[in-house]
Amino acid sequence: MIRVHSVHNLHIVHRKNKPMYEELKSRVCAVNIALKEQGLVFQTWGNASAVDREQSVVAIKPSGVDYAEMKPEHIPVVDLQGNKVEGELKPSVDLASHLALYNAFADIGGVIHTHSHYATCFAQARREIPCFGTTHADYFYGSVPLAPPPSPGQVKDGYEWNTGVLIVETFMNRDPLSCPAVLVAGHGPFVWGQTIEKALENACVLEELAKMAATTLEINPKSMPLEDYLLNKHFLRKHGENAYYGQK
Repeated sequence: MIRVHSVHNLHIVHRKNKPMYEELKSRVCAVNIALKEQGLVFQTWGNASAVDREQSVVAIKPSGVDYAEMKPEHIPVVDLQGNKVEGELKPSVDLASHLALYNAFADIGGVIHTHSHYATCFAQARREIPCFGTTHADYFYGSVPLAPPPSPGQVKDGYEWNTGVLIVETFMNRDPLSCPAVLVAGHGPFVWGQTIEKALENACVLEELAKMAATTLEINPKSMPLEDYLLNKHFLRKHGENAYYGQK
């Protein structure tokens, strides 16, 4: 289980007649800081967000802010169309990609984008992360897919939104919660989960699996994917209505 900073005992300033999102902003801040602590980001190369479906708002890392200096009050809040709701700082430049995912995938509650080393290497090599073993199958149902790079026109007009659209199209015939991650060709990984905390766990697992896959291919470049019956067994014993892994 990945631990993040405690969000208790925060001083909350109440403003009359203004919507308050302290808990949401605190969780988003804590997970963004955890990305740095877990070695998933270098400099400010990454961002995490969470959605509040009841209030139809998203909180996300502010653009270019150092993780060491980040506090909950720095976290901007926008609506699902990207309009500023609360906060003085500019949201992450990748906001539109996050919004595309939230608008398309109703069951996700958190999105994380990083340039973690091994997952980004697979994205730059423009190849999926194959499911070589049961460790991978415990978390992701099959290979982690590769979304295509945006076209010149998509880069010129709405680059970040179109990146999200390409991810959504990659999952057109795939359950986004059965494989809560994607590699964008030439760019890097996007990961999600039903909560932002689960997205953090998935991001950590993705990087470890990418490292294991890279080493597997180093040892044997002709390595074959895990057999389907083993993939099914390991994934379904942890996920779905008949799962029996862990404590009830």
